[in-house]
Amino acid sequence: MPVAVITDSTACLPEQLAAQWGISVVQVQIVAGDRIDDESRFERAELIEMLRTGRAVSTRPPDPGAFFWTYQDAVSAGADAIVSLHISSKLSATIEAAREAAQQVKVPVYVLDSGTTSMSLGFAALSAARTAAAGGRVERVMEAADRRVRACSELLYVDTLEFLRRGGRIGAASALLGSALAIKPLLTVQNGQVAPLTRVPGSRRALSKLADLAVQRAGAAPVDVAVACVVPSDRELTIVQHLRSRIPALKDILLVQASTVITAHVGPRALGITVAPTL
Repeated sequence: MPVAVITDSTACLPEQLAAQWGISVVQVQIVAGDRIDDESRFERAELIEMLRTGRAVSTRPPDPGAFFWTYQDAVSAGADAIVSLHISSKLSATIEAAREAAQQVKVPVYVLDSGTTSMSLGFAALSAARTAAAGGRVERVMEAADRRVRACSELLYVDTLEFLRRGGRIGAASALLGSALAIKPLLTVQNGQVAPLTRVPGSRRALSKLADLAVQRAGAAPVDVAVACVVPSDRELTIVQHLRSRIPALKDILLVQASTVITAHVGPRALGITVAPTL
């Protein structure tokens, strides 16, 4: 495609879907003890165990070189422009690494701050890639990404705010700190950072409320939905079935594994729902 679309691993795109639409994914890195590596090279079960036992886990953006070689690969494959769409700059310095690399590439590279993460970012990358595959010029590709990401709603259940607090990504959700353990916070991404939605007593009620909010956000318009979890279980499958039966104009629903980078900040029991109007 004349316009290449590139994102980062926090987009939570399934590998098969990214490959189908020619989306290149640059890996954000995890720091665990003395080891620093791309998140795709960490065993998910190992990382979950580290989080559960309180061992130090943090994250860092990709090296600019990872972006440079990804851009070069796109140019070698025939791209004459690149749209590089990434996690909110208020949540990660990933976009800074992308911009540094973009200055060294011979074709125009348009680095876009999505202002969000997870499948809101993933759906925006998919819309951009589909527009590019249809022959859209770079302006239309960027417009498709921007329009989709602005329409998306990111809804998040976390079992505890402790992981967000440790990683410094808690944002306005800090107002919920100090709640009783039985009170479960529901969050969103707003103005580029994590923000509170509400508090609900008990995990079961909180997850039910999360699904209700997703149905409300979907309304009657055609939407895609993604349920992102750390490890799929009956809990997630039940929510998928529930949303499928309640959203009247549902076009597609995906069950995806959350990026392990995101997992490091929200904890192993977190669950997210992305509602993405198809526009």
